[in-house]
Amino acid sequence: MTSCIVRDWQGKETGKASLDFKIAKETSAMDLMHRAVLRQQAHSRQGTASTLTRAEVRGGGRKPYKQKGTGRARQGSIRTPLRPGGGIIFGPKPRNYSLAMNRKERRLALRTALMARIKDLMVVKDFGKSLSEPKTREIKDALVRFGISSDAKVLIILSKPSEIIRRSIRNLEKVKLIAADQLNVFDLLHANFLVLGEDALATIKEVYSDD
Repeated sequence: MTSCIVRDWQGKETGKASLDFKIAKETSAMDLMHRAVLRQQAHSRQGTASTLTRAEVRGGGRKPYKQKGTGRARQGSIRTPLRPGGGIIFGPKPRNYSLAMNRKERRLALRTALMARIKDLMVVKDFGKSLSEPKTREIKDALVRFGISSDAKVLIILSKPSEIIRRSIRNLEKVKLIAADQLNVFDLLHANFLVLGEDALATIKEVYSDD
């Protein structure tokens, strides 16, 4: 059983919250999380890059000049890869970059990544509920009250972020907002600090509990 600090909106420590998930063994945890990150990055690739081979380039049906007597190298087509505007040798073609990883492994990698960041995780009661309109300054000031430096990368996890909070956060370059039921290994490991709303903690326990 591990615990993390609970703070109020003013940054005062009000207690601790427990978080206990089944995680991967120490010998396989790094490999499991690495494969999960590779899979996520691979799935973000579109795989739509495409070049034309000499068979697909327009033109080139006629021999550009006679075989002998010109003093130049013999050529059979203006679309040879050796000439400008010709086909591309071994160029990219549309492909699928997706990597396979079963559901149990994905969930285990996510829980392992979350528990690995427990020292950098804090829970905030009523995150941003006092905001009546979008104010980026309020979010910046709150992070400072939580003891987070202005140049740190922060992942804010809320159960159901309101439009006011979304608009307040979107202009902060190093702060990312994500819903509690849409966690991913890359974001959990990439951020310097994790800030959870109190309702998000309950959602995480419900959604990502041990299979």
